[in-house]
Amino acid sequence: MYRDIVDFALTTPAWLHTLAEVGTDAGLFVFAALFALCWWRARNAPARDLAITIAGPAGVVCAYVLSEVVKTFVQEERPCRGGIATIAECPPPSDWSFPSNHSVIAAGAAGALILAWRALAWVVLPLAAVMAFSRVFVGVHYPHDVAAGLLIGLVLAPLCTLLLVGAVTPMVRLARSRLSPQRAG
Repeated sequence: MYRDIVDFALTTPAWLHTLAEVGTDAGLFVFAALFALCWWRARNAPARDLAITIAGPAGVVCAYVLSEVVKTFVQEERPCRGGIATIAECPPPSDWSFPSNHSVIAAGAAGALILAWRALAWVVLPLAAVMAFSRVFVGVHYPHDVAAGLLIGLVLAPLCTLLLVGAVTPMVRLARSRLSPQRAG
């Protein structure tokens, strides 16, 4: 399946190659902007809602760290190291393939954002899927790398976020009480 996708990708227009390479990283900025929007939206909401928004990025970091640990144990070579022509330049030999960190971060951000604002699901889930697919399209990951990354991100980031909410909510209440005693809730 990897070869079919990469061979097809090479037949597509150059603008699509650029979009696929730049779009993955640009998508991460879209997720960052959506976290900022969620914070803005929740700034006057109940303390727990704001805590979920604040803890979301930490949940994504938690999922990313776990994916890095998995990479060091699995140490799967990148598919692009086999002399296959790809759109993207192959990462250095010490940069392992399984799981895809871009997929973990994209899916983790999507999962955490959905906890903060469910209405975003129709935007963030397809965005995460397209970002993950682009890693195979440009040739730097196998399909199972991105599938595992999506699963790790979608499960662990929301889980870590929810685990952190218990600690962050009292801090939100404390900060609010110091700023305005009437807004502590």
